Parts: sequence; structure tokens; C-alpha cells
Amino acid sequence: MISRRSFVALGGVLVVAACRTAAPPVAWQSPIGKEHVLAGRIWDVPRSRFVDEATASARLVKAHYVLLGEKHDNADHHRLQARVVQSVFAAGRRPAIVFEMFTSAQAAALARHLAERPRDAAGIAEAVNWKASGWPDWAMYQPIAAAALDAGAPIVAANLDADQVRAVRRDGVAALDRAFVARYRLDTPTPPDVERAMADEIRDAHCGHAPDRMLPGMITVQRARDARFADVLRDASADGGILIAGGGHVRNDRGVPVFLRHATPDPRVISVAFLEVDTGRTHPPEYGARFGGTLPFDYVWFTPAASDEDPCEKFRKSLERLRR
Repeated sequence: MISRRSFVALGGVLVVAACRTAAPPVAWQSPIGKEHVLAGRIWDVPRSRFVDEATASARLVKAHYVLLGEKHDNADHHRLQARVVQSVFAAGRRPAIVFEMFTSAQAAALARHLAERPRDAAGIAEAVNWKASGWPDWAMYQPIAAAALDAGAPIVAANLDADQVRAVRRDGVAALDRAFVARYRLDTPTPPDVERAMADEIRDAHCGHAPDRMLPGMITVQRARDARFADVLRDASADGGILIAGGGHVRNDRGVPVFLRHATPDPRVISVAFLEVDTGRTHPPEYGARFGGTLPFDYVWFTPAASDEDPCEKFRKSLERLRR
């Protein structure tokens, strides 16, 4: 689930690490906070310090899995994701680009399109009926796909489809393959503190409109999705994978990294979250309040905000339908 404040995502910055060339400055498209002191800066969370793109790049190109968390409607997040992808390819890597936005039901159509038109990133939208998906305009994601296709890297669908989500919400992990459940320990009860935190996060993301009776099923779906993303990343390419997903999915404390560690002894995973700045917060650790106290990522790349509109008001009518 994605916090309404923005689950954001981690900007992995990559400049060609080999030559350590300075990356061009970012021309922000998001309008709120362009002059904020943190906009454009990268915070190394474990080391509690700012780093430049070249330093972050040097680490990211060595990771087998790079997880790039985003706020879906922020165009700058997608541009920075494309920048990361291009930098990894420039270093000689060819990981798969794994998209949360494509479901298993779209995988065949995606594969057919890429087999027939292997360099046609723009045509992916029509091939998978993107307009009906509910995601932001494909134009935001197209540069990421174009970078992958130009480099000859695979693009892979990662998400559960609608029927699978309904089945998991109704029947729990019994709706999933037994081997998959065992591999990612989905049959192990979620620790109470984690379950409470996830429930609070879902309530917040749904502006208080998610009924308590629905929360257990929604938590199970969230965990199943994260495990699915981990499973796809492991199988997508011998050269690893880059995940394009909402920021909540790349959390080190309970997201995809946890499930990668379940299945792989040393997954060499780095999570990067692109995070929108707040006017009243100028020190990176202050943003940990959005995530229960501390920043649960390896890197945070701060960006301006796409909008200052209250999402609870924006989506009020659709959220109210949850209670019916």
C-alpha cells in the first residue's frame, strides 16, 4: 500500500560509474518545492550522510537487485528512474526491468508486442490496454521502457492480476501456489507490530475509509504482491533486476527486500526511494515520521512535489465506496 503522502522512491542515481562523469542537472517538472534545500539531494540512510550521484551509482551498479520506489503521479520520479536504468546499462549490466504496473494477465500481450516490435516502447501502452489500468499516463513510464529496449534488456510483468487479488483477499494464502507460499514464508503469521503498522498504513492510504473487516485481506494481498515481485526479480534475468514500484514495496523492513532474503542467502539488494519534500522538513531523518519513525530504505532521493492537493478530497467519492 502506498501512503497518501507519497511513497516514494528511491532514487538511485547512476552516472556512468566507470568514468565518474557528473550527471546533468535535473530540470524539475513537479512544481512544489523546487527551491527546497533538499530537492535533488541524495541521502545515504545507513551512513547518515548526503552523497552525490557518482557515489550512489558506484554502489548501485554492483547490486544484483535495485529497487526503485516512486510516488506514481510524480513525473520527476519516473525521469530519475530512467536515469538510474540508463546508468546501470552504461556500466555494462543488463538486468531485467520489472514493473509493478504490469500484471500476469498482461504478460502474454506484453511479450507478443516485444517479440514483434522489440524497440517499440510507445506501443506497449496499446498492447496491454494501459488506459484501462488506472495508472498515470504511459508517457511517464515510457522512457524507462525505452532505455530497457534500447539496451536489449527484458521488460517483465510483476503484479498479481485482478482475479488473483480477489482470490487472495477472500481465501488468504490458500489461493496461492504452495511452493510459492513456503518459499516466501507467507504461511508464517505476520508479527503483531508489523501487522498493526501495515493496518495503520492502509487506513492512512485510504483516508480512513477502509473498514476494519477488510484489513486482514488487504494485508495478505500486500505481502503476496511483495513476494511475487521478489519471485519475478529472481527469475527474470541472470544479471539481476531493477524493480519499478511504489515506495511502500521497496521498504527494507517489510517489503520486497524481506522476501528476497527469505529465498536468497545473499541477495545484494539496494532500495532507493524518491521522496517528495515537505516545506517544514529540512533534515532527512525527519521524513522517517512518514514510515513509522525511521527511513526504511538504503537511499532517499528528494524531489519537488507533484501537487499540494489533498488526495483524500481528490479521491473522496471512490474511497467512500469502500464502506458500502
